[in-house]
Amino acid sequence: MATFLLEVGTEELPAQFVSSALQQWRSRIPADLSANLLEPERIEYFGTPRRLAVLIHGLSEQQPQKTEDLKGPSAQAAFKDGQPTQAAIGFARKQGVEVADFEIRPTEKGEFVFVCKVTEGRKTPEVLTELIPQWIFGLEGKRFMRWADGDLRFSRPIRWLVSLWDDAVLPIEIVNAEVTVKSDRQSWGHRVLHPDPVTIPSAAVYAATLEAAFVQVDPAQREKNIVTQVQAVAQKKKGVAEIPEDLLSEVVFLVEWPTAVAGSFDAEFLQLPSEVATTEMVSHQRYFPIRDPKKTEQLLPYFITVSNGDPAKSEIIAAGNERVIRARLSDGQFFFKADQAIPLADYLPKLETVTFQADLGSMRAKVERIRANAKLIAAQLQLDGAIADKVDRAAELCKADLVTQMVGEFPELQGIMGEKYALASKESTSVATAIAEHYLPRSADDVLPRTPIGQIVAISDRLDTLVCIFGLGLLPSGSSDPFALRRAANAIVKIIWSAPLSLNLKQLLHDVTQKFFRNTFPNISIFDKLE
Repeated sequence: MATFLLEVGTEELPAQFVSSALQQWRSRIPADLSANLLEPERIEYFGTPRRLAVLIHGLSEQQPQKTEDLKGPSAQAAFKDGQPTQAAIGFARKQGVEVADFEIRPTEKGEFVFVCKVTEGRKTPEVLTELIPQWIFGLEGKRFMRWADGDLRFSRPIRWLVSLWDDAVLPIEIVNAEVTVKSDRQSWGHRVLHPDPVTIPSAAVYAATLEAAFVQVDPAQREKNIVTQVQAVAQKKKGVAEIPEDLLSEVVFLVEWPTAVAGSFDAEFLQLPSEVATTEMVSHQRYFPIRDPKKTEQLLPYFITVSNGDPAKSEIIAAGNERVIRARLSDGQFFFKADQAIPLADYLPKLETVTFQADLGSMRAKVERIRANAKLIAAQLQLDGAIADKVDRAAELCKADLVTQMVGEFPELQGIMGEKYALASKESTSVATAIAEHYLPRSADDVLPRTPIGQIVAISDRLDTLVCIFGLGLLPSGSSDPFALRRAANAIVKIIWSAPLSLNLKQLLHDVTQKFFRNTFPNISIFDKLE
């Protein structure tokens, strides 16, 4: 049994592509090997910003013999007066056998010619040389590029190939115009800590060899290392690290030799809503925030960045990141103060300048449709006047924060800042909470709105999107669903079911659809059929 190594060395790859590429390989490589009658003992997949690699253990030297029973023409068509016909001779030639090798077997449709064909297995390295280009250039991703004036496309330019069958180089060539990359046993270490070529003696020692060159090729190992380091650094700062799963998954593929580095920022920035500071750190800078272990909603004036540089230069790395986060938090502080100079309701006229959809008008028009939908729901639920008024107010203000400076800079804070600004504008707590909740759920596994007002506005918003977009004939197809219509429909059902709300959804859809068509196409009479 042999071990095979393939490493594709590149310029720095986007983290998302590395993760996706390894996922695609996990699906494709075993299937391709199985289709070629090769069953390895196990397969390991490795990826860093500069390389994709697969290590296949326990491969046989060649494919097993393949025995097939092949059905040919009927016996009547194959032989005439005891002599083979052209049909028999042609079948024999096609299968590479002699007519004397034929067997006549009975079937449900009569007697037919069969032949037992034995095909010798090919050498496994020969099979691999055919599969490898397909594994590399069969990968899919966003914004692939061309390089070297050639026609090849990949996420980033390919700079080297390592292809080893045990300790022997398996010849592979990638030709891209005037540039040819040939496989050998030379890889490269960490760009800073070991900027020299690395010779890999054999496939079996691949990970260990690169480890010595300051490259941890195993993503699982890097992830464990990052978590351990981040937690240890946070503990030194007498805090607890916040480690979002999405951020961790991204950072794993941004580094080859991770070093957790702590930085600090001015305590005055702790007066900002924690959502603003964490968005700055997590979404924009890929930092891990540190929270007070006794008050987990409270941030400490520290952050942790995972460096791919020289650990000996951690202080310099920390200082550089501190300058960056100071500027980002200063921007957030400015936006937060400037946005509160006027009440949230005063932002409503500015929604006229934001287009929801070309044929559906502005976001202000959408808000009015949401309000109308909310009134229909309030009527079905027979809400008392005070609650119905709060539902209407929440629906009116639910999109107002979209035109604030903070949300303009950080769109992921929509709804969250709406709640903060509503409270600052002396709106009721229930209205402010509903503004934040109406965006929930943001994903399939997200929490649902908990308050009745938030639930009603959330349903009203999604009903408008569904009815209007479907009404224009912009249906989702395959994986293309730019308005997230499937997610909107699922959210409506989940909210109604979990609340639970005593709504006649069929009647509600009828009323919303009728109103949309009458307002959008007033001169068409067919909408009487919707009565």
